[in-house]
Formats: sequence, C-alpha cells, structure tokens
Amino acid sequence: MITTIRSAAVAGMFYSADASRLHHDIQDLLTKAKSCDVKPKALIVPHAGYIYSGAIAATAYANLRSVSARIQKVVLLGPAHRVAIHGLALPKADAFATPLGNIKLDAALVKTIVHLPQIIVSNEAHALEHSLEVQLPFLQSVLGEFTLLPLAVGMVSADAVAEVLDCVWGGDETLVVISSDLSHYLPYTTAQHFDDETVRSIVQLRQLSDSDRACGCIPVNGLIKAAWKYHLTPHLLDLRNSGDTAGSRDQVVGYAAIAFD
Repeated sequence: MITTIRSAAVAGMFYSADASRLHHDIQDLLTKAKSCDVKPKALIVPHAGYIYSGAIAATAYANLRSVSARIQKVVLLGPAHRVAIHGLALPKADAFATPLGNIKLDAALVKTIVHLPQIIVSNEAHALEHSLEVQLPFLQSVLGEFTLLPLAVGMVSADAVAEVLDCVWGGDETLVVISSDLSHYLPYTTAQHFDDETVRSIVQLRQLSDSDRACGCIPVNGLIKAAWKYHLTPHLLDLRNSGDTAGSRDQVVGYAAIAFD
C-alpha cells in the first residue's frame, strides 16, 4: 500500500506539468532520437530542463526499447544539488509522483542497502532534487511497470557508491541510471574541449578526477568501478551542450548520453 508519496518538485519548470503535453514532448524526443545496437545494463544521462538536455537524454532512453520488457527495477543515482549530505540518501517514501503517475519504490532493494554505513534517509535531500526527478517521465514512457530505488549522492567515495551498486546490481531485470551533466557555464569551444576529455575518460573506464567536469562525478566513478567488475562496455551515444540545443554559446552546460552493456 502506498502511504507516502514524494511529489513532483520541478514539473512546470524542467518539464511540462501537463500529462498530455509531457507525453507528447517525450514521444517527440524519442522519435527523433537515434538508437544504436546496444542493450543497456546502465546509462549515464543528463538532467537539465528538457528544452536543453531532453534530446540528449532521449538518445539514451531510446536504446531501452529493445530491452524494456525485461526491466522491472531501476536503480537511479544523481548528485544532491540542494542539500549537503554525507553518503547516499534514500527518501522516506513509498512512491515518487510525476504527471504521468506514481512509481513505487522497491522495498526489497531498500532493505538490501539500508544497513550500509554510507546510506542515510533524508526526505530533505529528495524534496527539491531535480537530478533524479527529470529521469522519471522518460523511464515511465519507455518501460512497462517497474519499481524504483532513488539515491541522492552527496559527499562519499566512489568505492562506497560501487558497494551500493554491487548490492543491488541484480540481473537483466535491473537497470542502473546515473544522472549527470558535464561542464558548467564555460564558453562553447572550451566546454567542447573539456567535455570531450571527460567522455574519453568515461568510455576508457578511467576515474574522473575533477568534479568540475561532471556534477555527477561521484556516482559516475562508482559506475566505472562497477563496469570494471562486471565487464561492461561503454558506448557514447550523444554529446552536445546547451549551445547546441536551446541556449547561448557564451556560457554552456555539457550533456552526454552513454550506455553500458
């Protein structure tokens, strides 16, 4: 029984609060997205407003079409922007809401990790956090019914993130999604240079050493460690920035879509 729901915080800002409009927007993005011959176990996707990063995110999510029937659980990690926390924060909730409906949290996965010392419970960390929320309408649009394990990542080591991922890794039924943008507010050509370097590190499974290169640097590094352990191969699907989509080129934010299979 669902008793506590984390309400959508950025509907109407990062994406449409109207269900019909939101459905149309996502389907349009997915239709225009190019899909590759990959069957993702994990994704890295951006988390800006859909007008800026939605097309890049859609490039990742379009690749779930071929595996959507098998995915029953989504482990979703993103950086905590609003609240300073130590560790990885679970919400005290039974479901997350979007204009497209409610997504139940996976109680069994919560139970699997809640005893770990790096896990905390913090509704404050989730209440206004957009990095996780903006992924949910895409997941609702490409998957069937699924449960969710949402984790807001604060000050913690990549090893601690990798330990959590190992506990909930599962099999083909479990998808891991890491929410991260790349460089922030650099001139267009400078951002391209830095983002190229960052993506090169990720696809070569090298740890990112500079958090300024990716706001989700810690969960990304945790996934890289897991990719080594589980012999995953990363594939760059899309790399653009806000100057390519909807913003000025004076100060841009970088976005990448990367699939691991």
